[in-house]
Amino acid sequence: MNDIVVHAEASLGYGFVPEKYLAQGENEYRIRNLQWTGKVEEYRRLEPAEIETLARNDNRCSDWGKILIRDPFEPALVRNSEFAGLVRIGSLERVVLEHHDMMIPAGITDSRIISCDIGDDCAIHACAYIAHYVIGDRCILLNNDEIHVTDHAKWGNGIIKEGEAEDVRVWLDVMNEAGGRSVLAFDGMICADAYLWAKRREDTALMERFKDMTQAAFDTRRGEYGSIGSGSILKSNHIIKDVRIGESAYIKGANKLKNLTIKSSEAERTQIGEGVEMVNGIVGLGCRVFYGCKAVRFVMGTNSALKYGARLIHSVLGDNSTVSCCEILNNLIFPAHEQHHNTSFLVAALVRGQSNMAAGATIGSNHNSRANDGEIDAGRGFWPGLSTSVKHSSRFASYCLLSKGDYRFELDIPFPFCLVADDAARDRLELMPAYWWMYNMYALLRNEVKFKARDKRQITTQNVEFSALAPDTVEEIFAALELLELRTGESWYAFKGKATPEPEEARARGRELLTGPKEHIDSLEVRAQGTENSKRPVILLKPRRAYKAYRHMLRWYAMQTLIGYFAVRPDSGFSDAAEVLAGPRLREWENLGGQLASREKVEHLVSRIKSGEVHGWDEVHNEYARLWAEYPLDKAQHAWATLCDLLGNPELDRECFVREVSRFMDSTRFVEEQIYLTRGKDFANRFRKATFRGEEEMRAVLGTPEAASFVRQSRAEMERWRARADALLGRLASGVA
Repeated sequence: MNDIVVHAEASLGYGFVPEKYLAQGENEYRIRNLQWTGKVEEYRRLEPAEIETLARNDNRCSDWGKILIRDPFEPALVRNSEFAGLVRIGSLERVVLEHHDMMIPAGITDSRIISCDIGDDCAIHACAYIAHYVIGDRCILLNNDEIHVTDHAKWGNGIIKEGEAEDVRVWLDVMNEAGGRSVLAFDGMICADAYLWAKRREDTALMERFKDMTQAAFDTRRGEYGSIGSGSILKSNHIIKDVRIGESAYIKGANKLKNLTIKSSEAERTQIGEGVEMVNGIVGLGCRVFYGCKAVRFVMGTNSALKYGARLIHSVLGDNSTVSCCEILNNLIFPAHEQHHNTSFLVAALVRGQSNMAAGATIGSNHNSRANDGEIDAGRGFWPGLSTSVKHSSRFASYCLLSKGDYRFELDIPFPFCLVADDAARDRLELMPAYWWMYNMYALLRNEVKFKARDKRQITTQNVEFSALAPDTVEEIFAALELLELRTGESWYAFKGKATPEPEEARARGRELLTGPKEHIDSLEVRAQGTENSKRPVILLKPRRAYKAYRHMLRWYAMQTLIGYFAVRPDSGFSDAAEVLAGPRLREWENLGGQLASREKVEHLVSRIKSGEVHGWDEVHNEYARLWAEYPLDKAQHAWATLCDLLGNPELDRECFVREVSRFMDSTRFVEEQIYLTRGKDFANRFRKATFRGEEEMRAVLGTPEAASFVRQSRAEMERWRARADALLGRLASGVA
């Protein structure tokens, strides 16, 4: 009979928790009473006149003695509804709740309420089935088909309840389709948690600790009620099952919401709209999910959005991200990710944030083997161009820009801020290191401003480094400089028909060419084999200019960081700073979901988690916060060491530092000019002018480069940096610093 069980009518609303899960002296309301915020002494039974009014208004109840109410209570506002089990109703007066121009009277009409606690002045109308929920004050529930929970509800958390088998546990297969990097979702999970869990699979002790910490973070007893936070609106939804909903949420027209935690607050309101289906996941604060989206086995970070049919499956999507019209499958994506357009596709990848997927990009959807367990590892700032196809398995340094093309072979691009291009006509791969700094300064620096402006989080659990130049990318630049030297030297020896010497000798020759006269390298084709899994040529474009640009970027990072360090420490002198900041350069950094920390500190944290010194996820998050508080000093120390290594001077002296501060002021003018020039290219392009009748119409529509908001903003920002640098020079000259 399709698993249909027939019960006596009197059992409706009772026996929510099977007897075998109740200890002596407990009843089925053991957890519900803890969730309920009402005071027992404020509630009373219905009076005979009130029962008569309720019955006259076509309300039905098997036992009116199980209905408890709080004064003031207007029974005339309850009509044509059925009640079963213990139902507690807050004060109910003749008021009207308005939302988006809809005026909805408080009251309960045309609904079936089974064993629920209802807050003050709620409007519950045409809800066919509401069972085992605690509903906050002034909620609007209108025209919903099914809202209920099971006794073993987990709210999207990767736990099992008492009496359940291990195979019931819900895992998320991030980064790998075959499930080799599975993690457990939980309320409060951030990208840093998922990253440590998914990336350190060889550490079985750590894996067990993470699983145990997740299981221990939640009540595993049966019988927890669902909750709908105060001020929430649920309209015209079909199925809401085993869902915990925060305050001030707005859910309308959803098809199916099951096994979820939907976090929401008055300050960060979450909205879920028409046609949405979400199963087995966590929805963060301030999220928006609209228009036919599907999400299964997922975590959505704070202030993120799914729109226009987007699919999010077996994935963790970081804070401040937007996914529209496309699919994300088996991914771990750090904060500030943008992915739009109906043909975009991303599968089995770690994308380290501040990224953008262009239309038609298919990242990881094609394989060069029969295996289904290939992966993509993309540094932050990853930007594949229109209709780009990338194969498993591939790895990209930070801020790689892939031009439109079908990349037929696996890639391993070690050059940050690089333009990658497939030259199909000559059947070769072309790489232009430091492209962003040389040709697109406007976009590079605007990204940081854009990401910060889009960060609307009121509560920041996942901290994020938004600057393109930071310890992680700087270390990639150092490695890229060495590689440029090596590949240039090797290419020179090959060009001369000589045997390739040891790497150090090849690097020395490459360094001479890259820093020497331009004509010495102009005719040399520098190759970078090993970056593509093929036998075709891989060409480094403009290596000499890229080498110079990389060193300029290192100087910019070091001086901007150090000037900022002095700016917030007006009493710090040069000698004081040298004593605090001097030391070897830390070369290994981890990107913990957008937050940077030295590898040494991360390893120490991991060891403390494994030993049990750090007990649970809340303590882990406190440790992240501690690392973030230490990060400004760590970054300043790294910047100091970067400058020393760049200058070949292990003990930076005051005179040298003064010269670098003065040089930084010149760099601000260079950056300001490059931002203007790269923005101006759009206005100088004659094809962009072709759609306008003349310059006047073009200016009226597009404005001018000078008037562009970011151009003006960057000029003001460079002025501020020059003022800071000038003030520091004054301090250095007077001996204050």
